[in-house]
Amino acid sequence: MNSTTQKVPMGQKIAFGVGMLANQMFPAVLGIFMVVIIEDLGFPGWMFGILQFGPRILDAVTDPLMGFISDNTRSKWGRRRQYVFIGAIMMGLGFIIMWQINKEASVNYNFTYFLLWSLVFYIGITIFSVPYVAMGYEMSDDFHERTSIMAIAQWIGQWAWVIAPWFWVIMYDQSWFASGDAAVRDLAIWVGIVCTLMAMVPAIFIKSESTVDRDDYAPLTFDNIGGSLREIFGNFSEAFRIPSFRKLCIATFLVYNAFMTVAQFSFFIIIYYLFDGDTEAANAGFWPTLFGCVGALVTTFLVIPIVAKMSHVMGKKRAFLASQAISIFGYILFWFLFIPGKPAMFFIALPFFSFGIGSLFTLMMSMTADVIDLDELNTGKRREGVFGAIYWWMVKVGFAIAGGLTGVIFSVIGFESGAEQQTAEAITGLRVFFSGLPIVGTLFAIYVMRNYSISEEKAGEIRAQLDARKNKVVSSSAYGHHKLNTLLTPGMAIGPYTEVDTRNQSSQEIKDAFQAAIQRGMDGLCFSPYVENQNIGDQLSLEQIDRRISIVSDYTKYIRSFSVTTGNELIPQSAKNRGLKTMVGAWISGDLKQNEIEINNLIDLAQKGLVDIAVVGNEVLLRNELSEQQIIGYIERVKKEIGSVPVGYVDAYYQFLDKPNLIDACDIVLINCYPFWEGYDIHDSLLKLRQMYAVTQAAAQGKKIAIAETGWPNQGEANKDAVPSDRNAMQYFTKVQAWAEAEDIDVVYFSSFDESWKVHHEGDVGARWGLWNKNEELKY
Repeated sequence: MNSTTQKVPMGQKIAFGVGMLANQMFPAVLGIFMVVIIEDLGFPGWMFGILQFGPRILDAVTDPLMGFISDNTRSKWGRRRQYVFIGAIMMGLGFIIMWQINKEASVNYNFTYFLLWSLVFYIGITIFSVPYVAMGYEMSDDFHERTSIMAIAQWIGQWAWVIAPWFWVIMYDQSWFASGDAAVRDLAIWVGIVCTLMAMVPAIFIKSESTVDRDDYAPLTFDNIGGSLREIFGNFSEAFRIPSFRKLCIATFLVYNAFMTVAQFSFFIIIYYLFDGDTEAANAGFWPTLFGCVGALVTTFLVIPIVAKMSHVMGKKRAFLASQAISIFGYILFWFLFIPGKPAMFFIALPFFSFGIGSLFTLMMSMTADVIDLDELNTGKRREGVFGAIYWWMVKVGFAIAGGLTGVIFSVIGFESGAEQQTAEAITGLRVFFSGLPIVGTLFAIYVMRNYSISEEKAGEIRAQLDARKNKVVSSSAYGHHKLNTLLTPGMAIGPYTEVDTRNQSSQEIKDAFQAAIQRGMDGLCFSPYVENQNIGDQLSLEQIDRRISIVSDYTKYIRSFSVTTGNELIPQSAKNRGLKTMVGAWISGDLKQNEIEINNLIDLAQKGLVDIAVVGNEVLLRNELSEQQIIGYIERVKKEIGSVPVGYVDAYYQFLDKPNLIDACDIVLINCYPFWEGYDIHDSLLKLRQMYAVTQAAAQGKKIAIAETGWPNQGEANKDAVPSDRNAMQYFTKVQAWAEAEDIDVVYFSSFDESWKVHHEGDVGARWGLWNKNEELKY
């Protein structure tokens, strides 16, 4: 990854922007050249629709595959640059060759030839655009710098839409070319060469780090790529479960699809409505050229700078909503300002209209980069390629559907290809769709984005958490995805227990079962002492501890605490005052001086009779802070001092499997088991918990095992197949308690209260594991 919180040099931004110019020039010119298909080559509407739809669908389908390949490439050039270079050449050659068509050939021949070479061209676009877009996402991790990068890139890219409309003038000027098809044959060569060179610029000038030594990437063998399709579509599903990203994709699809469906209508409205089909009066495409060119200039010099400023002042979401509302006003104006004989009137509407597409990618690409940070926080993976591919998949599917719809609309309204005149009904239909369809699409997009949740403040929190994670060991939530699957042995017995199938239960049935389970009480409960606006390490008061112990005391036999400093040492006495047993932990880490304080305080509390189970450390091995031998040394020291009190160590269950010496040192094996953090579906969760217990039992040398932590959050981002919700949290609690009771398994449930401080370490989901909320009210 090539990210930095510093300002990105302007040269790098411009290099990225030159690639954007190529990326936009091809579709801009393609949209102009496609008029030749209807006007000069006489393709019927259904052929036009297929040519617009088919190749673009192929492009969209191959994007996720390219995203996977790009994200997992080990190379001295990094993950992206070589693909950008190769894709640039392929799409340039494909564009040149596919336009070598001639009206002297039959319509069927031209159709087949163009369709086949379109496929080559669009595959080249995939190879180029997916890694190219990912390069932009990883250029910076700063909230506003991302918008600056995308604004500059879009500013440069917009020149494609300024330049491309002038091809209408050139194509139909007989002093240049005898016919439209002759024009596109020659012009395609120049466009293909120039755009190929521009597309190579990011590959040459945007540097990236070598990924040769990355051992966390999937091998890119043919067998593995073919077998990875399931993972690719899993990534797609996983990314789409992030609400913020889903909103970005849907809103982009709605705005872009509606715009592209009617984009080519302006040419025909101007020719056939404003000038009644008199191409000589229309100056052979001069006014359609001005429409596209002036609109692009307004976008370049007015809209993009204003939108970038709006984003900085009011935030990205509000800037998007305001910009799209302005564009709706522009589309309404077009209905009134397309006036026969007065073509200049439509210029009044152009600035308002231009806010729609002009703001779309400037803001959406920047917001996608923010979502990628959120995904990294939740999964530990940096997947610009996957998210870029999925986002642009939505764009390209919209582009394909738009092309197909354009052909359908032409057919429905009775538009006749190549005719000198069109019926009044056909022209009215063009105008209705030109204004109406984008307004409808934009209104739906505004509705979708109304509660988009990643503000500048939240993006800053996410960035801070990621930075903190890079500078220290992994947090306790960093269980490997489906880690358990790699540990199971064939035929492993886990007992005959049959759980209740809750799939078809109503919400009320789920709630009633939860209420019954919690009223029966728990074996143990992890205690959350920190109240709102406190952070780990803040001094705790006896009053808040006593209050919270009193709230949970009727529901559990054991209270588990995690530290014996900063007020946590008051928890055991408070619990004993309520008749509860205690599992008291000393928090040990790489800070050896602080460890001494924790160990001595634990020994002191045990000697006073306030400790029923002593815990020396929690997930220290998972965080990679101390060695196994150091932990054993602390355990042996505590055991020597506190006599008959059982002593154990807590870690993720799999940390014990290959450590017989650690197991031997413990009087009780205490394991943390989280099907949620391993990404399992709620309906597989209890089975996975039982299997986690079973694999530990097989390694435990007959020692007693207790589950020291397990739970399920009710809010926050999904973790692969594991989805936080009230229903799932209640189901998990109920199933775990029923199994624990039936099998006589000791389970300490995580957690008592929601812990807002955890949002800084694990995101929203980390703060929502409590059976009681942050206001100390029982949930559900």
